[in-house]
Amino acid sequence: MDGVIGPPAILDRLRRLGAVLAIKLYRLPLEPAPLVPVLPCLDHEAMLHEGIDPHIAVYLEERQTRELHELVFIPARQRIEVDTVSTWGESSDDTRRRLMTELAVEFSGWRITVSGPSWWRGDRRVADACRAQVLLRDVLLSPDIADMNARINRLQAVGSLMEKQGRVASWGVRTVTGPLLPAAAVLTYLAMGSLIPRFSDAAVTWLRYAVVGAVGAVFLYYGLKAVQLTEMSNRVWKRTAEYGLILAERKRLAASSDATPHAK
Repeated sequence: MDGVIGPPAILDRLRRLGAVLAIKLYRLPLEPAPLVPVLPCLDHEAMLHEGIDPHIAVYLEERQTRELHELVFIPARQRIEVDTVSTWGESSDDTRRRLMTELAVEFSGWRITVSGPSWWRGDRRVADACRAQVLLRDVLLSPDIADMNARINRLQAVGSLMEKQGRVASWGVRTVTGPLLPAAAVLTYLAMGSLIPRFSDAAVTWLRYAVVGAVGAVFLYYGLKAVQLTEMSNRVWKRTAEYGLILAERKRLAASSDATPHAK
């Protein structure tokens, strides 16, 4: 079984499987920095707590099919997560299975899992919204940086509108729930009181509870939908920020490589 290995050794092994196109770090050092975009892991840095293990995430272009995969390495746990959400539409199941087999050989003793989309978090809707404006492959490989910036700006505008819609929905639920839920409870209490001659007091009481509970559940549903929309907009914004950082790193690396011959 392998011991705990650092990011440089992980990258060396991954290069046998394909091309490393970008790297995201969470509380792990990487020296010397490779000549690819290196950025912080925004999803976990934004959580503002220390309950997440340090890790390195890599965008890998698979050697045979040139499909894209995101691999998250957690050295302390000897665990590899294949994230299918960020590379939605960029890889097939067959290629992913073959890559996992190759990873099991290169990282003997490590546990390999697949992280798929969550219905509750709306992962597919977020991925589709992002892909409608800009493709991850283009962000990582396209030579037209100006066009990529324009597409990312459009995606940022979409994320901002989603955030505003989430705020409106959340405000509406908070405003309406306060007065309407007590009013519905009072009206239900009075209306159900007329049924006492036909049914027992216990039956009417339980019927009142059921109706008020159903009304409360409706308001709770719309409140959770508002929270979900806000969460989705935040993740679109984080994806936009990640793409922007990748492009900025690509421009910096290109400028450095252009300046190096002149310096010599």
